[in-house]
Amino acid sequence: MQIGIDVGATKIEYIVLDDNGEESGRSRIDCPQNYSSIIKSIKDIVSKIENNLKKQLPIGVCHPGIHSTQTGLIKNSPNCNWIENKPFQKDLREAIGREVFCENDANCFTLSEAIDGAGKHYKIVFGVILGSGVGGGLVIDKKIVTGLHGITGEWGHNQLPIIGKDKIIKKTNLREGEIENSISGLSLAKNFKKIYNKDLTAREIFKLYRNHDLDAEKIIDEFKDNLAMAIASVVNILDPDVFIFGGGLSNEIDFFDEIQLKVKKFVAGNEFEGTMLKPKFGDASGVRGAARLGRTMSY
Repeated sequence: MQIGIDVGATKIEYIVLDDNGEESGRSRIDCPQNYSSIIKSIKDIVSKIENNLKKQLPIGVCHPGIHSTQTGLIKNSPNCNWIENKPFQKDLREAIGREVFCENDANCFTLSEAIDGAGKHYKIVFGVILGSGVGGGLVIDKKIVTGLHGITGEWGHNQLPIIGKDKIIKKTNLREGEIENSISGLSLAKNFKKIYNKDLTAREIFKLYRNHDLDAEKIIDEFKDNLAMAIASVVNILDPDVFIFGGGLSNEIDFFDEIQLKVKKFVAGNEFEGTMLKPKFGDASGVRGAARLGRTMSY
């Protein structure tokens, strides 16, 4: 059995996962907007679970952002800035008094789906997170690949081909040319307002699109091209067997067949047979993947 804890911007979710992958308990609390309180809350969660079960369990924690391999501090965690630039894993280990395995939330999402979710029959699984931002994770042979700097899967921060080049030449802010600035939920709403002067959320834009609103159709058609181009850049480097889409914006996408056809235009050789799937466990994959950390990273 393992404890999985998912630290988010507004909540801390936790589960106990048995050796067969079945959940024997799940709950959540509000996430304190204070670093020391977050550490204490996680310690209290662990104590509560282990007191009830009367035994110690491996502990895995997923969180926004990345542990810097150089400094040991969390970086790139804008939606949960209470842990930004903090030695999160070190402090958790000291507070609880033993090993705690910490990992990026997108990596945990992908691990969960690769082990017993939608990607369990595939060797190379790339998790795509489309929400307010764009993230991802890579799992090969049921193991997370983090890379030298811990940033494997951060495809949202790549420059979008063609568009990115123009932005770099004309702008001083390089983030304007990033993939995240073209296919995230926030960017979709921002671009729609800029072009059509309508202040709508990404979900509202997709609803208009499904109702054949012409403005929404134009912006979503551009979104499809940008998404296909961005995915093709991943295919040309990693060539995953399957892409598994998570995040709130992914829930709005019902045109994966169309994206697959578009990807063929951008990949080397114009052949693409990779699969695109929705996650088996949905939003629960992050916390399930966190629980899996204690099993897969304890060697």
